[in-house]
Amino acid sequence: MKSNIEVITVGGGCFWCTEAVFQEVKGVEKVVSGYTGGNAPGKPTYREICSGLTGHAEVVQVSFDASVISLSDILIIFMTTHDPTTLNRQGADAGTQYRSVIYYKNDRQKETANAVIKELNPYYDNSIVTEVSPLGIFYDAEEAHQNYYRNNTSQGYCQVVINPKLSKLRKLHADKLKA
Repeated sequence: MKSNIEVITVGGGCFWCTEAVFQEVKGVEKVVSGYTGGNAPGKPTYREICSGLTGHAEVVQVSFDASVISLSDILIIFMTTHDPTTLNRQGADAGTQYRSVIYYKNDRQKETANAVIKELNPYYDNSIVTEVSPLGIFYDAEEAHQNYYRNNTSQGYCQVVINPKLSKLRKLHADKLKA
């Protein structure tokens, strides 16, 4: 792995949406859907996560080339392509597994996350409720959840929920997209 590759873990509701957004961003090398932030023993399954009983959130791990795009820009894209002002909800998806969260690996990531939230908060009608927490164990989601949008673009959820997020990404961050 290149020395300028950095990894940040974020949750903005359903991981299919967040994964699809970051797969279009210039400098992003890899996006892995998964789970973290819970306290249930062992590797959780999608079904267990959906129950809301494990404490885990649906998240993506974004590996990006920091010489191409900054952590700050990654987090701004994250914060502006989901609703960071709703507690434990994104659209019809409700529960702690859909919380808005940034999991940091070090103090620099934590400071950057808090700075981005502080910078963006005045632009929202309601206060940002995005959690900023230390990263614990990250569990890859099952294979069926990886590259979900790319593999299921004509599926109803992709059309109704993910496409509008991608449109928002393209409108707000056109200069940060892959060619």
